[in-house]
Amino acid sequence: MVSQFFGLNIAASGLRAANAALNTTANNISNANTDGYSRQQVKQEATDALRVFATYGCAGAGVDTLAIERVRDSFYDVKFRNNETLLGQATQKNYYNGLIEDYLEDDGTTGFSSLFNKMQATMQSVMTAAGTTESKSAFMSSLKSVTEYFNNVYNSVQGLQADINSEVKLCADRVTSMAREIASINKQINIIEMTGTTANELRDKRDMLVDDLSKIVSVETKESPIIDENQPDRDTGATRFQVWVAGGYELVDTYEFKQMICVSRAEGAPTNQNDINGLFDIKWAGSNYKDGDKVSELANFSLDSKLIGGELQGLLAMRDGNNSQYFHGKCPAGGVEQKTDGTVVVTVNVTDSYLKDMAKCTLPPEGSIKIGAKYYKYDSWGYNGDSTYEFRLNPENISSIPDPGTNVSIGYANSYQGIPYYMEQMNEWIRHFSEEVNKIMVTGYTSDSLQGVNLLTGAMDTNSAAEYSYEQLTSLSEYKGYYFIKGGNFTVNSVVLDNSNRLATKADLTEGESEFGNLKSLKEMLDTQKIFRGASSGEFLTKVLADVALNKSNSNTLEDTYSSLEKTIKNQRLSDAGVDEDEEASNLVKYQNAYTLSSKMIQTLTEIYDRLILQTGV
Repeated sequence: MVSQFFGLNIAASGLRAANAALNTTANNISNANTDGYSRQQVKQEATDALRVFATYGCAGAGVDTLAIERVRDSFYDVKFRNNETLLGQATQKNYYNGLIEDYLEDDGTTGFSSLFNKMQATMQSVMTAAGTTESKSAFMSSLKSVTEYFNNVYNSVQGLQADINSEVKLCADRVTSMAREIASINKQINIIEMTGTTANELRDKRDMLVDDLSKIVSVETKESPIIDENQPDRDTGATRFQVWVAGGYELVDTYEFKQMICVSRAEGAPTNQNDINGLFDIKWAGSNYKDGDKVSELANFSLDSKLIGGELQGLLAMRDGNNSQYFHGKCPAGGVEQKTDGTVVVTVNVTDSYLKDMAKCTLPPEGSIKIGAKYYKYDSWGYNGDSTYEFRLNPENISSIPDPGTNVSIGYANSYQGIPYYMEQMNEWIRHFSEEVNKIMVTGYTSDSLQGVNLLTGAMDTNSAAEYSYEQLTSLSEYKGYYFIKGGNFTVNSVVLDNSNRLATKADLTEGESEFGNLKSLKEMLDTQKIFRGASSGEFLTKVLADVALNKSNSNTLEDTYSSLEKTIKNQRLSDAGVDEDEEASNLVKYQNAYTLSSKMIQTLTEIYDRLILQTGV
């Protein structure tokens, strides 16, 4: 037979359960507007019944309050984080594509098409105004405006690359900071949960960090119980929480974490002719790494991985996107030769057509080259005009001679059309345009029957007035054609700019002063000759704007799509884990009634015990 106080114990268990539920409801209501908070509920079950040795066998023993747990579905967490990864990437691409579009867009006065049309109009004025000095000066001034347009765009886009580069470092620093915080929270969670309770608020905080992390890089998590090797069946309460990012890099393993370290490329070691100095490579370091430690032994983070995801992938696409056009080839057997002065010459054979066109060349004059699995520094390179390059390695910078018969590369392939792609397109037009204009001008004569000179060139150095001569621009062996002319140094020959009468207007010496045969040839070239992607000179902006407009449209569509999905998935997740005020109000009444009934039960039993103990005589 059970104790006379059995019913009181049952009522007390109900009172405790109702009290815990009321407190949990109060906590939910208090955090209804707290970001990242997961609704909590009391987990309870019926206490094991007691055998009472009566005809009815067993009697219920009340309720056990087991735990207060979060209501959260990991399925929606995974969906949300995967979408955040895609959204972060699309957002960065959309933003920076918009800026590039703004730089290139023609406002009717200072854009390429406006300036180019004005240049053509002033050239026509030279012919209609009988070649006066004033008309020639106006033509040269308008041509100078075209070159300055490219100077400004080139510098602006380089500045944009610098901004993106800074944001890459910011992303890496944020990843490291989050990894450190997740590892710290893991320790706090295990300390609490090893006592048998659940650290709900800390778990919410950790999940928020992982959500934020998923917008920067792709994320995968795994939580598994820690087993006591001596007592495998014992529940330790501790768990091992792991986080992988960027398709396989382990960022956090319970209390240990890794760091993403940004390392500036050395001065004189760029991978693209148009890149700014100091672009960051990313290294993978342990938690004990600190500023000032050597970075040479740190593991490399693969910038060419397609699994990085998130904002970091979008930033790298915009910073390094070269439409998969980068230098690569093979060093043949016997392709490595050491000269008597110690210089090592490496021969590289290439097959891609864009590597055989100096107008499309983006090789830095000096930089870092990968031969086989090792990196070397080259001081100069040459091209034979066909399919062979030669790179000169300074013996002071190498510890071993490269092996022949290996693959060679500079930089890496990034399939997106980012800043390097638009810079290459700009330089390609400039080089083709300069070459065709100069071909015509150097074969003509001035109105005074002087031999014509090249009209377009490039500054050799930003700190001097030196310019490339026509002989240098047409020397493939030494100066690689028009390779050294690019958006940043594109200019009008100072000889003609200072004295517009040096403009070659006549096609030959027999022409009269009013015939302008050379300018007519130039006009015909501008109107009809296809110099850039199957288009005439004045259609440059149409071609390039088509690229950036398409990329902007695609990234904008993706951002809108993923933003809509973010709202949908977030609502789905909130429907499960979020606090519904109406539901909590209903729970409040329900648990209040349960508490009241349990209290009433105790009051009733109190009266029974009073009658039994105090009012019943023995």
